[in-house]
Amino acid sequence: MTDRRIAHVVIIGGGTAGWMTAAAAGRFLDDGQRRITLVESDAIGTVGVGEATIPSILNFNKLLGIDEAEFLRETKGSFKLGIEFAGWHRPDSGYFHPFGSFGRDIEGINFHQLWLKLRGEAGIGPIADYSPSTVAARAAAFGPPVGDPRSPLSSMAYAYHIDATLYAAFLRKRAEADGVARVEGRIVAVERADNGHVAAVVLDDGRRVTGDLFIDCSGFRSLLLGDAMGVGYDDWSHWLPCDRAIAVPTERTEPVLPYTRATAHRAGWQWRIPLQHRTGNGVVYCSRFLDDDAAEALLLSRLDSAPTAAPRRLSFTAGQRHRMWEGNVVAIGLSGGFLEPLESTSIHLIQQGISKLFALFPDRDFSGVERTEYNRQMTDNYRSIRDFIILHYHATARDDSPFWNHVRTMEVPDSLTRKLDLFRHKGRVFRYEDELFAMPSWVAVLLGQGVDPVGHDPVADALDEARLAGALRQMRSATAAAVAGLPSHGAVLARLE
Repeated sequence: MTDRRIAHVVIIGGGTAGWMTAAAAGRFLDDGQRRITLVESDAIGTVGVGEATIPSILNFNKLLGIDEAEFLRETKGSFKLGIEFAGWHRPDSGYFHPFGSFGRDIEGINFHQLWLKLRGEAGIGPIADYSPSTVAARAAAFGPPVGDPRSPLSSMAYAYHIDATLYAAFLRKRAEADGVARVEGRIVAVERADNGHVAAVVLDDGRRVTGDLFIDCSGFRSLLLGDAMGVGYDDWSHWLPCDRAIAVPTERTEPVLPYTRATAHRAGWQWRIPLQHRTGNGVVYCSRFLDDDAAEALLLSRLDSAPTAAPRRLSFTAGQRHRMWEGNVVAIGLSGGFLEPLESTSIHLIQQGISKLFALFPDRDFSGVERTEYNRQMTDNYRSIRDFIILHYHATARDDSPFWNHVRTMEVPDSLTRKLDLFRHKGRVFRYEDELFAMPSWVAVLLGQGVDPVGHDPVADALDEARLAGALRQMRSATAAAVAGLPSHGAVLARLE
């Protein structure tokens, strides 16, 4: 019987996507016979500005056997409890999107429904007071979730702020230790086989790198999937019109806050990501409403410490490739699609691409069944995150600039309209298949953006109101007391040194 196993996996491009893929492939695909090769050129830079993550990165690091303290030292990382949104509902408004959950469900009824029922009662307070991650972020404190389910701290969750360039270097060392071969060189040509598959890439010095499966991590260039295979791009800029970003690092400020900040401005928003050694900053904006020089001036005028490098300008179009797997080419990362970093989902989408490829790993027959399922699952992932990001723009009361008037009044996907209608009616949220954002995330952002339900789930009315109110007040005070015992975020980071 002919051996149809994939013998050589070739990864095109380094950066975060390439080295995450290589590190995972070196650990899980190298059976002693299969080769893993990564091709990259030092002359070609990477985007490298996505420094904020979400909790799923903990799962990826755990699968690779990465020690957290070592990881944070190597990447100059800090902890992240969520994202603070300033000026999104109105210019003077603010809210926090925390990791983890709010309160505790009672008799199978979702906590936010209980809060909606009682929110006008004395001592109930804002829903944010029931999120230990939010309360800790306010205090610049940090602690990991605890194992005791009776403690409010058991519902905490966290992620990291990292230096993306250092993260790629960290993963490169692990990948090469696991047998991944790195080839330095700039690709100047792509050779195709008779069946349309990629047969080899040709480097600028004439070398050919052949392979069975090619993973395109070439970034926005999409060298293999877009250019060589001709897979088109679904442009989502009619829903997500921001098409530019400018990034600049600044000196470290104290305290090092355990959360990302996203501050809306007249034509987009500004990020602030605190690391151990510096702060990452940038503006995302729509060039139809703000020119590049004005955007850079806006960014530099709103920094809270001195820049340590010159600003970098980036251009992009929100959307995704029609297919992320075509023939023997799979795109992972920016080569397959781009969603602005508002909810820090870039690294998560890389993880999803890797894990779903491994779950549907082909042989050299490249079955259409595997390819179709991969494309379906990745498209669903991108679209669900797309809708969540659109929500931040569309559900707003801002009418102070042409940009906000545009996004507030634009038509949105039917899938988002359904979610908005269900929440406005009785605060209901449903999660479909394996979409990323769970109920607490939708609740935090919907309420924060001013989407106010007119009612609550009638099932909550079956509970005794006085006892329910007492239970919620106790949860609120217990959350405050538990967080008060946590150390400062700075103290936790100092232990890593």
